[in-house]
Amino acid sequence: MTQVTERSIAYDTFVIERDFPVAPSRAFQAFADQKAKADWFGGPTTSKVQFDFRVGGQEIMSGAEPHNPEDDFRFVATYHDIVDDERIIYSYEMYVGGKKLSVSQTTITFEPTDEGTHLTFTEYGAYLDGLEPIGLRETGSIELMDSLGEYLANPAG
Repeated sequence: MTQVTERSIAYDTFVIERDFPVAPSRAFQAFADQKAKADWFGGPTTSKVQFDFRVGGQEIMSGAEPHNPEDDFRFVATYHDIVDDERIIYSYEMYVGGKKLSVSQTTITFEPTDEGTHLTFTEYGAYLDGLEPIGLRETGSIELMDSLGEYLANPAG
């Protein structure tokens, strides 16, 4: 992790779009159901999860940081808007080694298509004190959307 020498904020916004051959209700459920989400979102280093999927509810995950197992990570999200099968809006803070890396807002929309669902994942982040390189969160989010696609491609998922 980068050593903090002065306070700073860097901003980044990214959009990830995916088309999935499943109904919006199934794609939405992959986020709304704790077990389903754990199948594609959580990783082997996640050790604690709190999941309260409702407006005003929180989702908290923590465990060993995947890229540096000597550090711990903590993801703390608050859900601000949920419309079943249509959208999810939440904000979250990300910590590594007890230091706050960022504060972000994410909007996920689920639009029906002739082939299934068009998902749009939009995130705006404020990255603090140079602790996380710009672009790393987008790369991780792309990996998560790829994992979601694999999960949704499995009929048993």
